Amino acid sequence: MKQIYLDNASTTPLRPEVLDVMLPYFTGEFGNPSSIYPLGQHASDAVAAAREQLAGFIGAKSKEVYFTSGGTESDNWAIKGYAHANAARGKHLITSAIEHHAVLHAFQALERDGFEVTYLPVDAEGLISPAGFEAAIREDTILASIMFANNEIGTIEPIAELAAIAKAHGVAFHTDAVQAFAHVPINVDELGIDMLSASAHKLNGPKGVGLLYLRRGIKVDNLMDGGQQERGRRATTENVPGIVGFAKAAELAFAELDTEVPRLRGLRDHAIKRILVEIPFAKLNGSWKDRLANNVNCSFEFIEGEGMLLQLAARGICVSSGSACTSGSLDPSHVLLAIGLPHEIAHGSLRLTLGHDTTQEDIDFAVDSLKATLENLRMMSPLYEDYQRGNYASIIETRFSTPPDAN
Repeated sequence: MKQIYLDNASTTPLRPEVLDVMLPYFTGEFGNPSSIYPLGQHASDAVAAAREQLAGFIGAKSKEVYFTSGGTESDNWAIKGYAHANAARGKHLITSAIEHHAVLHAFQALERDGFEVTYLPVDAEGLISPAGFEAAIREDTILASIMFANNEIGTIEPIAELAAIAKAHGVAFHTDAVQAFAHVPINVDELGIDMLSASAHKLNGPKGVGLLYLRRGIKVDNLMDGGQQERGRRATTENVPGIVGFAKAAELAFAELDTEVPRLRGLRDHAIKRILVEIPFAKLNGSWKDRLANNVNCSFEFIEGEGMLLQLAARGICVSSGSACTSGSLDPSHVLLAIGLPHEIAHGSLRLTLGHDTTQEDIDFAVDSLKATLENLRMMSPLYEDYQRGNYASIIETRFSTPPDAN
């Protein structure tokens, strides 16, 4: 059975070109970058080159880029590290209700440490209001963390406008750019970003490596003590193969950005239009206009998401109902609830995220399979039976509308 992988927001397959540049650092070039003999210096030079390259992709200086184990670590370091290092100036923090759990749980941990957090609401498309953001800033606000693009519904936030507001009020601005890095152009100076998190495995790079951009002059507590790695701020031997692979994956992704984004956007829109036109009781979640090129997230009435995922998996289709970090939870997505979906609709959600290898044939097979799956599941739904008998009104028909260009 052919496998169709449409869960690229969860993780992505390693590209062969990335593996090729990583392999030498597992074998012949295995040195520790902290060692002074040539074998160690070869590794040190490789890390330095990767740092310079990755910094260049976001308009940063190499000394502003720190390597981590991934997006979660980068988020935690930025948020907790900044809050604790600057607590004397204030203990009020701002984030949004739709952040990744790496961000939300970091802020919840800070609340237990005596900080106060404002969780900004979003509109029905998942967008944060700049005016609402500015209204939430207080004299004791020291940090705001707003994700660049949402990992579930793909909505891209107005980062430049939000960052400018933060700067005007002397508030540090962090963004979780794990889903956006190498998927949209990012320049930290032009956007006014003070701290940024990214992860290699979201762009066909290796798992277990990420980066944190810290603007020069930003004060954060050290993540780990014990050595001089990462300029004394994160003490542990560097993951040289992972770092080299991260840089190569980013190089490939940024080089292909101008061609890959339009290609993925075309496939995305093809999938969305087919779903909304051909499948009854379907709703697009998130913004269509301000949306990642590879993200499709829809909800279906009279459906339980788990059954939908299992039947699609039996057909060889890999998709998800939301964030990979909460896929084992029976609770509906906090993102879908935050954009106003009732529990019964949020439970029937599906996320398809496209990647480098996705074809239109894959999309059409997935949508055809989805149609058959939903027909089967609805035939077993007591609520759908009530609807057919006229004893139940459709929530999607009465509360939500199809985007006007779906036809």
